[in-house]
Amino acid sequence: MKLVFMIGNAAVGKMTVGQALAKITGLRLFHNHMTIEPVLEIFGQYQPQVIERLRTVIFEEFAKTDQYGMIFTFMWAFDRQEDWDYVERIKEIFRPYGTEFYYVELVAPQSVRLQRNATENRLKQKASKRDVQWSNQNLMDADTHYRLESLPGEIPFANYMKLDNSELSPEEAAKQIQERFGL
Repeated sequence: MKLVFMIGNAAVGKMTVGQALAKITGLRLFHNHMTIEPVLEIFGQYQPQVIERLRTVIFEEFAKTDQYGMIFTFMWAFDRQEDWDYVERIKEIFRPYGTEFYYVELVAPQSVRLQRNATENRLKQKASKRDVQWSNQNLMDADTHYRLESLPGEIPFANYMKLDNSELSPEEAAKQIQERFGL
């Protein structure tokens, strides 16, 4: 099995590139808002413990299958040890099944991401982003409070690539990822 961690800043294109990559590889897409949105709907507020528990169940059950693999998208704050630990916890779930891990970091300037923040696909998939003014402010706040782009040489993993997808279509980015890792 293969597990692709698709990471990057808000609205960088993780879900959209993940959708394109899933189409050409047979990997299943598990984007972070697949658990965020139902929890927001049910609880009326962000509940990180509930979201993490739901994700853990999904990871545990998926790891047992004979699926080709999964793309998991999320924002990794590189300046927070708990985010590094979270990735390791996910990997521990998959390791017993001989899973190969891949890391794709998408990067784009804030100006590009603010434009992408209001795209039709994003707003369709992520109800919490439909208040675009609030979502834009949330994106800028995240940029201010967290380091969501890795430093050169910071990511120690062999199967890692950093891809500036500012000028790439999701399909072009997905093709580069597929070719780089032979997915």
